[in-house]
Amino acid sequence: MATLYFDYVNTPVGSLLVAGDGSKLMEIGFPDGKEARRHQPGWVRDSGPFVEVRQQLADYFAGKARDFNLPLQPRGTAFQLQVWEALRSIPYGETISYGELAKRIGRPKASRAVGAANGKNPIPIIIPCHRVIGGNGKLVGFGGGLTTKQALLQLECEVAAPGRKPQPTGSAALNLV
Repeated sequence: MATLYFDYVNTPVGSLLVAGDGSKLMEIGFPDGKEARRHQPGWVRDSGPFVEVRQQLADYFAGKARDFNLPLQPRGTAFQLQVWEALRSIPYGETISYGELAKRIGRPKASRAVGAANGKNPIPIIIPCHRVIGGNGKLVGFGGGLTTKQALLQLECEVAAPGRKPQPTGSAALNLV
């Protein structure tokens, strides 16, 4: 098995774990929430492979970047990879429902499976799973915690159109409380 490298990046939503094989980003982990992640025994701490990741995350959180251009290598099933690829097409500052995401991948009755795959996204923020909300417009299901999800959506909304709340592109209307 190849060596996995890791580091931690300080951001407004906490210290994020970043991990990869030295050339591709494989994981981002939140410090809190049901999917909180820490480095594993045997991983090698090295900030060198993550210079560009750190810069692009800093630009994102500063409102200077809406997209990421990084080599990624998420690990998952064929279905998960399909869902994660579809997530990347959700426009910055917008939201869709799990049902809408299921329709976009040609599986309109698979919203629960889409939700499960969304929850296993190993590279959140960069693969923007935070842009998916419940069909009722509520913030639901985010591995980094709903406070983090709300913060990410609010950041994008303020950058995309100051003074406006995130706008859904599907059938869901977002309710930021």
